[in-house]
Amino acid sequence: MLFTVLIAFMPAAAAEDQSPLVITSDLAFQKDEVIRRPLVIRASHVTIDGNGAVLRGPGVPGDPKSFTGTGIAAEGAAGVTIRNIKVRGFERGLAARDGEAWLLEACDFSDNYHDPEFGWGDGKPAGGMILTRISRSVIRNCTANRVWNALSLAGCDENVVQGCDLSRASNVCLKLWTASRNRIIGNNLSWGLRIKPGEVHARDSTSVLIESGSDDNFFLRNDITHGGDGIFIRVLNGWVSTGNVFVENDCSWANNNCVESWSPGNTYIRNRANHGSYGFWLGGSDQTRLIGNEAAYNGRPDGFHNAPEAGFGHGGIVIVGGSSSHTIVEGNHCHHNAGGGIVFRGDTATKGAAWRTHHWIVQKNVIEHNRFGIWGAYGDWIFLGANVFRNNAEGNHLADVTNLIEAGDGPDVLRAPRLVLDGPSRAFAGQPVVFDASRSFDPAGGPLAFRWLLGDAVREGPRVEHVFARPGFYRVGVTAANGPLADLGFRDFIVSAPVAEEIGTEGRAGDWGFEMQGNEDGKGRVTFADDPDAVAGRVSLRWTPDPYKGMYATAIYPASRDAGWDLSHKTRVVFWLKAVNSNIPGFQEPGPVARLHGKDGTIKIQPSGARNLLVGTPYSEARWTWMPVAAPFAADKDWIVETSGTVSLSKIDAVSVSFDSWGGDPFTIWLDGLAFE
Repeated sequence: MLFTVLIAFMPAAAAEDQSPLVITSDLAFQKDEVIRRPLVIRASHVTIDGNGAVLRGPGVPGDPKSFTGTGIAAEGAAGVTIRNIKVRGFERGLAARDGEAWLLEACDFSDNYHDPEFGWGDGKPAGGMILTRISRSVIRNCTANRVWNALSLAGCDENVVQGCDLSRASNVCLKLWTASRNRIIGNNLSWGLRIKPGEVHARDSTSVLIESGSDDNFFLRNDITHGGDGIFIRVLNGWVSTGNVFVENDCSWANNNCVESWSPGNTYIRNRANHGSYGFWLGGSDQTRLIGNEAAYNGRPDGFHNAPEAGFGHGGIVIVGGSSSHTIVEGNHCHHNAGGGIVFRGDTATKGAAWRTHHWIVQKNVIEHNRFGIWGAYGDWIFLGANVFRNNAEGNHLADVTNLIEAGDGPDVLRAPRLVLDGPSRAFAGQPVVFDASRSFDPAGGPLAFRWLLGDAVREGPRVEHVFARPGFYRVGVTAANGPLADLGFRDFIVSAPVAEEIGTEGRAGDWGFEMQGNEDGKGRVTFADDPDAVAGRVSLRWTPDPYKGMYATAIYPASRDAGWDLSHKTRVVFWLKAVNSNIPGFQEPGPVARLHGKDGTIKIQPSGARNLLVGTPYSEARWTWMPVAAPFAADKDWIVETSGTVSLSKIDAVSVSFDSWGGDPFTIWLDGLAFE
């Protein structure tokens, strides 16, 4: 009898084989059976039919540290199908990487790693489905509740996620990181929320998190309610996510912002952003379109009202705190907000001197029962047409808005024109450039009035010619109006100077060398390549430290250090710069640091005030396009110049450029037009 009792109380796991079950062919489990062994998939084109089986891990609800291991793991497998299985109690329900053509259907990855008490931060990649470089696949009718991240897509492109319940995550319901061209349709992505009773902010939790070059994704009719934020397009490292389209999603009841974005070029159509602290908060969201959305009941005293802003409080559609240019706000219904129905504001610290909200069309919106209708400050070239204002307690507030166009109503004009812009995005200084919008049209066949802004030059007419005298970045914009309604077009326009002789950036990638701090073991490397994305000449230089040691990485030309340049009659080194960095929060320390190398010493040139030009870029568009740099050989208010050893400008053997980043992941730098002037 004693023996029988001992067996009855012995943990079942102790008597079972818990080694991984390796899958190399199709497998079907018995209906509703319990499996206490993780699965490892080591073959392509296999099907696992769970038949309702439960894969049970060691995790105990309420004890995050008890969740260890991976329920189903795969690497390098293609054409895998997994159906009808439940995975519980692991750190990761499913962890798959480097595959394509997967089908996950009717699987349940709930009750894996979950930590509602975690503080601020993203935590570890854990929870339901953690996918890395899994592309052209389908995730359909799957579930992952009460987990850290319900579905994480890192480097995952061209997938379909449809009909899934990924709700009630303690960190993020859906996370996209360098994940592009995915279709997210009809899913429950609600309650991405981590907050304690009485806490004001929901720490870093959000229902949908999109970041680091996650482009051209399509979201349709998803439930994204009750998140810390609803949708958050985050740019902590300067790497924007563009081309994403959101249609008919419900992002309401967010603790903070129903939709928050710091990225350009995204489109929001017929979404709901109600009952949050803010409806749409889109600082730093240039080139954005908001069409037919509802933003209502935000910031009200009886609801969420975190982080009120001086002057306007809260709002429905709010674009402040970061640049916004070339933006259309059309046909939205903004009502009952405790602040502005629509809000824009340029730079407050300089009262618009550093940057202004620029080139907007705000038309056909119904704005009613707010504290303010439109609240705007430090804007330029704002077109207001055919908006309906009703019962806004303090009316409209427009302060220091230049080139304001109030087109009013036009009851006989029902549709806005369509603007079609033809023309280049790059030119040399002094070269005539033609921009042509003559293919634009009014749906009713009426005449159009065109207004252009080419840097500081204003032009009219459908076709213009202009000469940009100086190199640099220019915002080129055009508005076509049929009276009360308008459309716009734009170019991020780069003007470079002709370079008689590029130094190492025109087809000379093989002649570069590198140095890297912390590379005592010699394992750190920098790879160099010619890239067709060029500002000057045919190609640019692209270089990446990989493996990267986490400190300054330096590219040196020529690697042989025997150039023998006489720079005694030159005053500066110039180049164009562009970068992508996946490390959070991006670049650090002064940068770029340029050096002129002699035989027995160097001249070091770096931005003053410990500035890094890739952090807080001089214009918003430099986050995704080229930036000109001119580093002088003599110190001035913007640059520090230091000499070590003995070196003369009459005998310079090499030039180098250095960057330092947070983290240890690779980053990529593009250089072009490197020259001495």
